[in-house]
Amino acid sequence: MTTTRRQFLVRSIQSGAALLVPAVLPGRAFAGESGRPFGIQVYAVNQAFESDPAGTFKKLRQIGFTEVECYAGGKLSAREYRRMIDDAGLVCPSTHLDFDPVNLEASFETAHALGAKFAASSALRSAIDPKVSWESDFSLDEAKRTAELANRIGEAAKRAGLQYAYHNHDYEFADVGEGTSGFDFLLRETDSDLVKFEIDCGWMTFAGRRPEEYLAREPARFPMLHIKDYLAASKPAATKGPRPAMVGAELGRGTVDYRPIFAAARKAGVQHYFAEQEGPFSRMDQLDAAKIAYEYLRSVP
Repeated sequence: MTTTRRQFLVRSIQSGAALLVPAVLPGRAFAGESGRPFGIQVYAVNQAFESDPAGTFKKLRQIGFTEVECYAGGKLSAREYRRMIDDAGLVCPSTHLDFDPVNLEASFETAHALGAKFAASSALRSAIDPKVSWESDFSLDEAKRTAELANRIGEAAKRAGLQYAYHNHDYEFADVGEGTSGFDFLLRETDSDLVKFEIDCGWMTFAGRRPEEYLAREPARFPMLHIKDYLAASKPAATKGPRPAMVGAELGRGTVDYRPIFAAARKAGVQHYFAEQEGPFSRMDQLDAAKIAYEYLRSVP
């Protein structure tokens, strides 16, 4: 059975998984004519990674990636992953963490072990309410509670010498009242120094919004991007009620035009670009898809 990233996150949170699986991105290495740093979220190659993490890191480095982002889950400790990352010639500037509101500091230890600067949340829904459905609407009450928790995480991260970043999905773009989306509410109600955002361009575009507009409006809030593509949806994902499922596609083979996004990202000073892909992964081998992703990233001016 194919497991989506959303399903994986739910299961790892419910099982209390605290370790991190790294995802590799090329950040400081040559990245084609653009000179931009490009990388990949390990979830995009999770099948290969589960059977051979060390070998997968090395293959990703051979493709051209030089940076690593991690996500909650995995069988090994952060220090064990760090050794594999180092051995492959990679670095890990960012990691996704599952935050326990009662003990935020525990997650930061993992970030430091990996050598990360950014401590990002894959999502905060389950931290706000473990019983919340990922398919439910994003309410004003949830938006308020999410902003409050994000500010607390950001403050704790700063004390730990890290920068917190909030990663979006599609549900944040539903209207929470007076024509304001949940995402815009979070931007407004979180401290701009303590809380940065990692735009998932695929999810944002899927929700009917334009990443380039956010990058132009508040460039200092967005140090990282997830670069993701998908096949055409049946309706805008930010509408109320049941939302269509995202069907992932290899970069450049879906619906997202990254030319205006990268132009805006360049002006905004985005530091890290992480390729990622949603399932299903039956179209081709994930490492082959990673090669396509890297070549696409290099090709966009």
